[in-house]
Amino acid sequence: MKKFTFKGVLDGFRSSAPQPPRVDQEIVETLRPDHFTVAKTFRHGFPFQPTAVAFDPIQHLLALGTKSGSLRLLGRPGVDSHMQHETDAAVIQIQFLTNEGALVTATSDDSIHLWNFRQKKPEVVHSLKFQREKITYIHLPLQSKWLYVGTDKGNIHVVNIENFQLSGYVINWNKTIDPTRKTHPGAIVHLSDNPADSSKLLIGFNCGQLVLWDLRSRCAEIRWQATEGLLSVAWHHEGKQFVCSHSDGSLSTWQARQQSAKPFSISTPHAKPNKDGKLDPCKPIQKVEWKGLRTTGEAYLIFSGGLPHDTAGRAPSITVIHGKTTTVLEMEHNVVDFITLCESPWVSDFQDPYAIVVLLQNDLVVIDLLTPGFPCFENPYPMDIHESPVTCCTYFADCPSDLIPAFYSVGSRTQKRTGFSEREWPVDGGEWSPTSCSYNEIIITGHADGSVKFWDASAGTLQVLYKMKTAKVFEKPRTKSTECSGMDDDPFAIQLISLCPESRKLCIAGASSHIILFKFRKQEATNETWKLEIPVNYEHLEEGGEYSPDYEYPPRQTIKTEVASEAKEVGPLRVRTGLQKKPPGFQAYLVCISIGLHGEPSSQITALCINSSYRLVAYGTECSIVVVDTEQRVCVLNMMTPDLYGSADPYQRVPRSPKRLNETSNEDRCRSPTSDQDLSDDSDDNCLKYLFRVHIFDKLDSSFSRSRSSSMSSLENISNESVQCLAFVDSYTRKSDSSPCPTLWVGTSLGSVLTVMITQPVSVEARLTTPVVLQPCGTIFRLKGTILTMSFLDCNGALIPYSYETWKDEKQEASKERSRWKVLQNYIETCSVEARPSISPTTTASTSAAEQFGDRQFAVLVSEKHARVVALPSQNCVYRQQLAETNFVVKSEIISLRDSICLVCYLSSGQLSAYTLPSLRPLIYMDFLPLADLSFQTSKQGIQGIVDPMLSIWGQQMFVNEDTDQIARTFCFSNRGHGLYLCSPTEMQKFTVSAEFCQSLNEMVGEMFLTREMPEPPKESFFRGLFGGGSRPLDREELFGESSGKASRSVAKHIPGPTLEGMNQRATSASSEVSRAHQMMVERGEKLGVLEERAERMRNEAESFSTSAHQLMLKYKDKKWYQL
Repeated sequence: MKKFTFKGVLDGFRSSAPQPPRVDQEIVETLRPDHFTVAKTFRHGFPFQPTAVAFDPIQHLLALGTKSGSLRLLGRPGVDSHMQHETDAAVIQIQFLTNEGALVTATSDDSIHLWNFRQKKPEVVHSLKFQREKITYIHLPLQSKWLYVGTDKGNIHVVNIENFQLSGYVINWNKTIDPTRKTHPGAIVHLSDNPADSSKLLIGFNCGQLVLWDLRSRCAEIRWQATEGLLSVAWHHEGKQFVCSHSDGSLSTWQARQQSAKPFSISTPHAKPNKDGKLDPCKPIQKVEWKGLRTTGEAYLIFSGGLPHDTAGRAPSITVIHGKTTTVLEMEHNVVDFITLCESPWVSDFQDPYAIVVLLQNDLVVIDLLTPGFPCFENPYPMDIHESPVTCCTYFADCPSDLIPAFYSVGSRTQKRTGFSEREWPVDGGEWSPTSCSYNEIIITGHADGSVKFWDASAGTLQVLYKMKTAKVFEKPRTKSTECSGMDDDPFAIQLISLCPESRKLCIAGASSHIILFKFRKQEATNETWKLEIPVNYEHLEEGGEYSPDYEYPPRQTIKTEVASEAKEVGPLRVRTGLQKKPPGFQAYLVCISIGLHGEPSSQITALCINSSYRLVAYGTECSIVVVDTEQRVCVLNMMTPDLYGSADPYQRVPRSPKRLNETSNEDRCRSPTSDQDLSDDSDDNCLKYLFRVHIFDKLDSSFSRSRSSSMSSLENISNESVQCLAFVDSYTRKSDSSPCPTLWVGTSLGSVLTVMITQPVSVEARLTTPVVLQPCGTIFRLKGTILTMSFLDCNGALIPYSYETWKDEKQEASKERSRWKVLQNYIETCSVEARPSISPTTTASTSAAEQFGDRQFAVLVSEKHARVVALPSQNCVYRQQLAETNFVVKSEIISLRDSICLVCYLSSGQLSAYTLPSLRPLIYMDFLPLADLSFQTSKQGIQGIVDPMLSIWGQQMFVNEDTDQIARTFCFSNRGHGLYLCSPTEMQKFTVSAEFCQSLNEMVGEMFLTREMPEPPKESFFRGLFGGGSRPLDREELFGESSGKASRSVAKHIPGPTLEGMNQRATSASSEVSRAHQMMVERGEKLGVLEERAERMRNEAESFSTSAHQLMLKYKDKKWYQL
């Protein structure tokens, strides 16, 4: 018989009572910190502010240097590597070690660096920083290990590139010039060997002084003096002549074997005589090259600049003189530098040029010299990202597989480029094989001119798929509008992009407070574009009247949809009227323009969301929210943000009278805060009888109140609350809800999360005619800071996919079936109380708990400061996490990674952080990118301009909302741990937080260096060698080696690279370990010696004891006991 005890009775009561579930034990989270590694992966676009270019004629690689110290190495498509110097000093010159897998860069901080790119990730091997002189020019002869370095003081130093040690051989400026010269010749602007005699070094000073220096005899052999400033020099391959370009637009040719006061010939190619018979002044010729052609014997003379000064509207140019033909090739941007691509790397032979690489300020152009007319090659690199400034980005990783072929098919038909050379792209170095990627990646960029570009970003490459121009939807503006909020000169600028990949519906928000809905079609169509004008909402105040939050304002019938041909045009943009021929791709279907009072555009659009299954588009502004029914083409909700609260508004609002945008007067500036609430009946159109709930927002006046660190009290006067985040989802709005229903979740700049219930007919037929009803449900949650993102999880912790409508070609499918209704009904049945939720293998307990207590969803709410996980429909906060204390979150997103999900955040302090879901357990917190590096996107340009001045009182360096909004629009997180941000106005940088992707990254990168044979040097003819016309070999090791002495240590400081430094550290560590082992062995030997001495002493003592014992034994051996 079982014995009853008091403890057993209590245990029985505990087991019978329902226990609250422990959420941390319900859902097994599989992500761990070792699954994360933050790394920058691929950089795409044109290098921003380029300064230098170089080409390896054997490896066929192109190097580009920039003002910020970055270096891009380009080969065939797919072979692209980005390097960055430790300092941000500009790259002033690049020299390849031809066919050796290395290059030398000279930077503006008076340093030279040796880069090794034999491995996939190039690294700096050596660096040498000059202490007293500034580097102005470097020259490395072919197959030489001695680098000539010219300085601003006119001196020339020699550096051994194998160990980056200075040679004792120095050419001082005072030994090169004529002894009778009384002034300093200036900086070195040119250094080169004589092609026929490498012992003769040609030195050019910027004052026009030219010196042929004999390296063997260490003296100046010939001197020339040009009348104008010298900019560049080029040798003829025979070594008998050289040509110089000057600052007055002239070219002078000099004989290399005779000293003369005047050049052999001088010409000004583009100068024309004026009325006085004198030549017109011309612009400087910045660079000239002289290349010989073996087939015809005629040389190419190529130079940049030299056009007349008085030529109005003349673009920068490259001039090619071949024989008696002069061709001027105009460029769209300023010419930074150019280089001629030749078949032979030997300067003493016919080099046979075949192309010209022209580095422009905003483009890279390659000209075909072998095709008549000199056409350009079609650039295979994505160098036109900045064709119009990028204003926003959207990144889709793991998108539907049929999306890229669809975009490519319409893009290839609508964008046919002609006029390019038919020859293959000449920069084809390296090797890259496309790796098979299990998922596709698409990047969508919005631009200031209203264009939208779709890019294929799969497998580490970037290729444009399709481009469309939203400006074609509108008529051309007669005058530039200055009324567009935020974009004075760019009324069509794209600010937000929302794409439903499954239904292929695209919605964009523009700078003129307009949105455009596009539908994708494979075929051309001719139809009209619908237009919907949405006025700014305001309320009529009646004495004694009360406002009801459920009252729909404005009434449904006051907002009408019209065909563009019948609509009355209001505002800065006018939609094109009549039938429009629309090419394949995204075709404009509906245009919504928010109109303010008196026809001015309303506030900026701050949030945008589209749901193809609901057939609704929602967008928020700085003061209101609008929802448009795309099926019936009507506005179903147009409400000020405070009206969403209803009677439970926690803030004390400051009402203001309606006024024109950007309109301030002296009276307004002097008016007291309470005077804005006075209403008068004498104003025009009775405007002051309306309480205008949208107010002019002054960024400077409210920067402190909206700063990230300031807390918002309900007692404060609030004049503005913008909608920052929108999400359509089948969810719960009340605690008593038993099944999910279509809802719109709204996040505001004050940290409020509100819901709007959507009521729409279930049948497809009724959906076409029955109106959709939206009813605000008030505030559910409040967080600190602006709401950034909202996502929803099911009871198993999996991300709830948004409902969508599958895309079908309208011409192929006569009957349009809506898949959303099936998805919605299935989801409702799955999540209803009577139905049993789906069970995950690892969450059996959680399923029973969810059934018992009724919570079937988790809402993840993220603000600039905090994150919360809330159970629905009970609305209990189950997890919370503080994301930032003194700083704030700039961008956050819920992404999928390793068959799980997590929250990733980019902080204003430059760190990346990640948290598990739903428990919000911290995973990583790593340094990534300082926010100041992205300040070029802000309106105030620079860290000091975008810091909240009030916060400097506490020594805090923080950004305000208005300045990080643009940064957040170009900073993207996506699935599988991928990310993207605009690293410069012309480049995009991809990154990852996935350790698994980092492990496979090396396989996706192309090989830069390939083993190739060096062509044989040109053979000298018998008579040329006999009469001394051939090239003479030079033993540079004998001249510049140890026999030349040691250089002064104060001239330059050697800095080993990370690789060499690591090797030195490892060698030092190994040496110290050997020394330590030797010391330990010596100590052990000493101890063994002491032990041996002790053992010897003990042995001697034992022998002595044995001898004494033996003697004692012998003494008493024969005696009896009684004799003892």
